[in-house]
Amino acid sequence: MKCRHCSAPLVLPLVDLGTAPPSNAYLTVEALQRPERRFPLRVLVCEHCWLVQTEDFTNAHELFDADYAYFSGVSTSWQAHAELYVGDMVARFGLHADSRVVEVAANDGSLLQFVKARGIPCTGVEPTASTAAAARAKGIDVVQDFFGRRLAGEMSARGLQADLLTANNVLAHVPDINDFAAGFAALLKPYGVATFEFPHLLRLMDDAQFDTIYHEHFSYLSLTALQSVFEKAGLQMFDVQELPTHGGSLRVFAQRAHTSTHAVAQTVDKMLQRERNVGVCTAAYYQGLQLRAERIRDDLLGFLREAKAEGRSVMGYGAAAKGNTLLNFAGIGPDLVRCVVDLNPAKQGKFMPGSRIPIVGRHVLDRESPDYLLVLPWNIFPEVRQQNAALATQGTRFVTAVPELRVS
Repeated sequence: MKCRHCSAPLVLPLVDLGTAPPSNAYLTVEALQRPERRFPLRVLVCEHCWLVQTEDFTNAHELFDADYAYFSGVSTSWQAHAELYVGDMVARFGLHADSRVVEVAANDGSLLQFVKARGIPCTGVEPTASTAAAARAKGIDVVQDFFGRRLAGEMSARGLQADLLTANNVLAHVPDINDFAAGFAALLKPYGVATFEFPHLLRLMDDAQFDTIYHEHFSYLSLTALQSVFEKAGLQMFDVQELPTHGGSLRVFAQRAHTSTHAVAQTVDKMLQRERNVGVCTAAYYQGLQLRAERIRDDLLGFLREAKAEGRSVMGYGAAAKGNTLLNFAGIGPDLVRCVVDLNPAKQGKFMPGSRIPIVGRHVLDRESPDYLLVLPWNIFPEVRQQNAALATQGTRFVTAVPELRVS
C-alpha cells in the first residue's frame, strides 16, 4: 500500500486490531441469519509525510450508505458545541445575511440549524440519505453527494461559493484526502475561511484511544501531516485551537494560500513545534500502542468475567463506532454485556456489528437498573453520567475502559 497523500510506500505499523465489520453496519434481525463481512483493521504510518492511515480493504460508498445510523443531534453536548461554534464564527468573521455558510458532512443539520436561525444562507453537503433527510426536515438545503473537486466545481457554478466552509469530524473519513482538500480551495470565495475539526493524533497516542480506529476513519491526523495536505491543495493554515470534543480535537482555520487575508497566528507554529518535540516525525513515537491496546482489552475482559462470575448484571451505553471497535477487538458478546442502550431510534431494535449485542431503548435501562453500565462513548461520559444520575442513586456503577479501566 502507498500513502494516500504522498504515495510513499507504507511500512511502519501503528496497530493491528484483528478483523472487524464496518463499525456502523448495525444488524437487523434478518441480518443475524447471514454471515457478516469482516475486514482487517490495521493502521500504518507514512515515514515521508507522517500521515497515519488505515490500510484499505473497503470503500467509502459501502461504509456511508443509505442506512447510515450516526445522527449528531442525538448528543446534547454536541448540539451545544455546534451552537457555540456558529456564534463564534459569526462574530469573528462578520457573517451576515449576504454571506453563505457551507458545511461538508452536514449530517442531520445539527450545526446548520443555528446558521439558518440567524438568517444566514447555508447549504449542507451530506452523502448519506438518512441524515440528509433529517437535515432537510429542518428546512436546510442539502446537496446529497460525496465532496471533492468535482462537486466543488459544480456548486461554484451554481453560485454556492462559501464565505465560511466548515467540516467537523469528516476529514478523517475521506479516502482521497488530496481531492477533498482541493475541493475546499475551489469552493471558498477568494477571501473565504474554512474550518476543520478532527481528533488530534497526539491525544490518540497519549490516551491509547485505539477504539477511535475503525474502517470509516481512513486517516488519523497531526497538524504536521495536515500542513502537507493543505499546501498541496493550495490552502494555508492561519490558526489552530485545541478542543475537548471527541477525546481531544483540533480546530484548524485555513484560507486560500494566494490570498493570505488573515495573518498566520503563532498558534500554528507552536502546535507544529509541540508535535516535533514529542516525536511525531520519528518512527519511535509510534511504538507501544499495540501493547497498550491489548492491556486495555485484557483489563476489561477480566472485569466483565469477574462480574459474570459474581452474578452481576452489565449493560452497555451508547452504540458508538468506538464501542464496536472495542467490543470486537476484545471478543465481547451478549454473554458479558447483555445489551447496549442507545437514544437513537435508528439503532434501537438492531444489533451491534460483530458482537451481535442487542441495542435497546432507554426504557430498558430505567426498568432494569443494572449493577454496571459500561459507557462505550467515553468522550461524552459527563453527559451520560448526568443523564443517568438517578441510576447512580440506585446503586448502578459506571464503567469506562479507555485509557484505563475505571469504575465509579
